[in-house]
Amino acid sequence: ALISLTGQVLSTKTIFPHPPQGQHVAHVAAERALTEMLEEAMLEGGANMGEEPPTKRRRTATGAAYDCRVVCSIGNGTASRETEAWLRKQFADQNGLGYAIVDEAGASVYSASPLAAAELPDLDVCLRGAVSIARRLLDPLAELVKIDPRSIGVGLYQHDVDQKRLAEELRGAAMSCVNSVGVDLNTASPALLEHVAGLNGRLARSILKHREEKGGFKDRQELLKIKGFGPKSFQQAAGFLRIFGGSEPLDALPIHPESYAVAKSLQDSPGDASEASVEALAVQFGVGVETMRDIRGALVEGATSDPRRQEAPMRIKEPGKKTTQVGSTAIDAQEEGITASQLTPQMRLLGVVKNVVAFGAFVDVGVGHDGLLHISNYPPELRERSGPSVNDQVEVTVLSAERRQERGKDKWRIGLTMR
Repeated sequence: ALISLTGQVLSTKTIFPHPPQGQHVAHVAAERALTEMLEEAMLEGGANMGEEPPTKRRRTATGAAYDCRVVCSIGNGTASRETEAWLRKQFADQNGLGYAIVDEAGASVYSASPLAAAELPDLDVCLRGAVSIARRLLDPLAELVKIDPRSIGVGLYQHDVDQKRLAEELRGAAMSCVNSVGVDLNTASPALLEHVAGLNGRLARSILKHREEKGGFKDRQELLKIKGFGPKSFQQAAGFLRIFGGSEPLDALPIHPESYAVAKSLQDSPGDASEASVEALAVQFGVGVETMRDIRGALVEGATSDPRRQEAPMRIKEPGKKTTQVGSTAIDAQEEGITASQLTPQMRLLGVVKNVVAFGAFVDVGVGHDGLLHISNYPPELRERSGPSVNDQVEVTVLSAERRQERGKDKWRIGLTMR
């Protein structure tokens, strides 16, 4: 699936990159189909080389990856390694092309859901899943909120607890994430808007209808013109909805309209950043200390206040350029074509945390089998913040790699450390 920077589906095509051995015609057909889609993508990219929206700039990798005009999103599931190797071969000697490995958890569940059928009615189930994987490269949160959290598969005991209570807690966690990040009012889908405090499905669809009929929102006050969007809903939701490039610059920040007068006064005389100053200002303006601290923080950080900016950027890989970190000797095993049987003790690898349990974390190191990073092998800084989180990018050292047979299949037990 070929999508734009706003997630709009531009075209789709079915490609079979791994036909049976000896079928030369099928190989040629796959290469031709990829070439046609890449040519279309490069033309589209050339027509949209303007500055990206703030919500998209966050996902762009640093360094040479800025030269990529087209990035292919590869799911980390079945045949991920083989597809990466095939793409690297096809991308050889071509400029402006890159690719990234994304977590495809829940993509198949979404593709068969009523929501996917409503969003992409003209596509079959497989192509809906491809669109979901592509959009995760742009904004993972906007795509993951469309999936029941229980289908993502994070957690060992989710089937052993009260399912109603679990659903309530997971929905609350999703809403907390969305509200912490904020939502672009002019681009967010109804599925994402539903997770904003004070909004429901009906109001989310009303916002979308208003955008389609009257264009993008210029300021937050326009929300009150929507039928059914009353003062209470506005009070709850306004601070979490962002408008970039509107008539009111403060609409782009996590500051509620009720606090605009305070924010504008602080812009004129910011004062010092000490805790005593914050408390004094809170008393002066008649607001809570936490509210004053949030307002000052938003004004200082500006558009960079998105907490996702604290994460490492997405790894955009380019053929011919090794994925390495500055000052690091860790290598990308999947990019190098290293298999589990080739792992040796003391080998430094790049990895992504896939699951966190009481005794440690399971890390995908790109060999088709996750390794165990036991809690005793956490570095001091990880122990201080209660361990790693899912999807953290880490550098690990191989302690051991043992193969065993289970029902005729090779299973690997890989030990890792970060100490």
